[in-house]
Amino acid sequence: MKLPDAEPNPSLAGSLLFASPALRGAPFERSVILLSQHSAEDGAFGLILNQPTGQSVGDVLQDPAFRPLRHISVHQAGPVAEDQLFFAALWWDGPQGLRLAQQISAEEAMVQQKKSGTLVRAFIGYSGWSPGQLEEEIEQNTWIVAPTPPQLLGLSHERSLWYEALRSISPFHRLLAEAPVNPSAN
Repeated sequence: MKLPDAEPNPSLAGSLLFASPALRGAPFERSVILLSQHSAEDGAFGLILNQPTGQSVGDVLQDPAFRPLRHISVHQAGPVAEDQLFFAALWWDGPQGLRLAQQISAEEAMVQQKKSGTLVRAFIGYSGWSPGQLEEEIEQNTWIVAPTPPQLLGLSHERSLWYEALRSISPFHRLLAEAPVNPSAN
């Protein structure tokens, strides 16, 4: 009896990408990316979760209509379309896992932020890959792919997210996370 072939190009949508410790320089050094879209035909789209800009929506959008969103922190989500600010909502949906409503309007962000268990973020730019590009980078060990843990929404989405989330994957990943940034400086 022949077993069915495994899916040749499974989607990684909903997974986390951790930048390899060897990946140096902006914008991806020690980044954690939530992949929201991925297919062999269309490439991939994701958001860097752990690069806060130090600004809030209130610093960027002065219009009184955006006042309910003024406290939401703005994150740099990637090097593509860095002139665009958009909102995204994340929530955990039990068996469905982490859910993401991306590129939502300010009005929808105001509705989403009132929902219990929903995290609303503002992002500048995004991370994108052409078809086959991400797969090639994964083969070159540029990215560590991991399932999104249920506790992701409760973790700080500051620079420390890379360390905290990576070290929880396995003992090997804990060693990677705890290695010095520049081993030659030791």
